[in-house]
Amino acid sequence: MTLDKTDPRPSRRSNKKATSPLASYLLRRLGTSVLLLLGVTIVTFALTNLVPGDPITAALGEGASNNPATVAAYVERYGLDQPLPVQYLTYLGNLLQGDLGRSLSTGRAVTADLAVAVPATIEIAIGAILVSLFVSVALGTLAAYRRGLVTDQVVRVVSLIGLSVPTFWLALVAFNLFFLQLGIAPGSGRLSPQLSPPPTITGFHTLDFLLNGDSVGFVDAMAHLALPVFVLSLFTVGLLTRFIRTSVLEVLDQDYVRAARAKGLSGARVVLDYVLRGASLPILTVVGIAFGSLLSGTVLVEAVFAWPGLGTYAYNSATSLDLPGVMGVGLVVGVIYLLVNFVVDLLYGFLDPRVRLG
Repeated sequence: MTLDKTDPRPSRRSNKKATSPLASYLLRRLGTSVLLLLGVTIVTFALTNLVPGDPITAALGEGASNNPATVAAYVERYGLDQPLPVQYLTYLGNLLQGDLGRSLSTGRAVTADLAVAVPATIEIAIGAILVSLFVSVALGTLAAYRRGLVTDQVVRVVSLIGLSVPTFWLALVAFNLFFLQLGIAPGSGRLSPQLSPPPTITGFHTLDFLLNGDSVGFVDAMAHLALPVFVLSLFTVGLLTRFIRTSVLEVLDQDYVRAARAKGLSGARVVLDYVLRGASLPILTVVGIAFGSLLSGTVLVEAVFAWPGLGTYAYNSATSLDLPGVMGVGLVVGVIYLLVNFVVDLLYGFLDPRVRLG
């Protein structure tokens, strides 16, 4: 008797296996992110329209707003006479075309303003999170290994100071000390007045100077980054150090770490291959939250250093009742958190198979 090799059942089983658990996990997370993004647009639109004040007067000024014909033309142009659901659908349709409207305070397209402000904030946020992560991993791991000793107590005090000192106060002190008193740090802004911004490639001045082969501009941009990054790093170091210490302590009590030590592995290998790898998932979560907070919470630091970033733009838009600008900032902040969470979920799926199979 011959076997029938055309049985369709194996092919059905193979089709079920065609989609890997990781791909399925990423598709689920991507679908969730899209729904959350839609929710962000709804919340941003609703809250912006509930802000007290008259945006028409803020946009036109006292004189023009007293002219009924001018007001009627403005209302008709921007569809302010339509019901809120219709206004939202119009806003969503424009958003899908990349149109966030025109800023009432700058007169430019909101997308053009954000194209300058967002990279400026991301530049200092990336620098701050990299410095914070490097310092926090070293201090948190050291404190965990020296649990209860003087080193542990010193690290905990340092992290507590970092959490307790207000960032705006530290920014003022750092600016006064290093720029006004000692003169060892450059002043405010992203570049010195005698330098022109590099041709825009990425929007990050440091990287754009490198890509254009301008070492002088690169050094100047890095020098202007130093103080904002230092100020933002102190609070983040305090937060991450305490959490990393706790996570490492939990892993140190695990059996597989004791087994690695019993095998005679070097201390550095035990830390890198076993301890930090075992503590990576909870640390990754806190790093993602801290990075999102850095991107959306730099208003006061940017104000002290006259840094033309997202925080400065948000403040100027809010104080001038620039609703398109406020909505643009709210949308960008929401997208930032969604992207950070999506990247964290993606890394979770790569690091821990239990997550993508769940």
